Amino acid sequence: MVTLVGSAVRLEPLAVHHIQGLFEALGKDEEAWRWMLVATPQEVSDIAEIVNGYITEGESGTREPFAVIELKTGRVVGTTSYMDISKKDRSLEIGSTIYSREFWRTKVNTETKYLLLTNAFEDRKCIRVSLKTDVLNTRSQSAILRLGASFEGRFRSHRIRTDGSLRDSMYYSIIEEEWPAVKSRLESMLG
Repeated sequence: MVTLVGSAVRLEPLAVHHIQGLFEALGKDEEAWRWMLVATPQEVSDIAEIVNGYITEGESGTREPFAVIELKTGRVVGTTSYMDISKKDRSLEIGSTIYSREFWRTKVNTETKYLLLTNAFEDRKCIRVSLKTDVLNTRSQSAILRLGASFEGRFRSHRIRTDGSLRDSMYYSIIEEEWPAVKSRLESMLG
């Protein structure tokens, strides 16, 4: 896995040494975990279970998880992943993204997505990057559209939420020929 560095954040391969920092940034925060498909971590061991699961998926090649590190402080402020990776089809999904609330609506998400998208399209030569979110997560939907992704559709009864209710997923994508315009847009937002 690669490490990606911007002006505000560093994305490094998620590892067990990030567990305590993730718990300090996100543990017990019901609102931060609201749309994730895992229960809100109440103990460090809950974060450890999530991180170890992501690492195991990474070892099998189905996920590449990253810790999001704020450069100014060196603190872990969240996590994100490449998922549904298909080298044959030159596509992947960016997801399982969660940040400490103090970093919502800041440069952190924009720069994180910029780094991941640049790596996907320019280094990995992807032709498609997808993103998805819960139909009820309008904050995430707005953020995805703000990146420049296109809405593709709604997958009905796609997942089961932690409370047992059915989740519809909203799918978005950016394709190779759209990347130059999206990149320019993101650079303007970051500038």
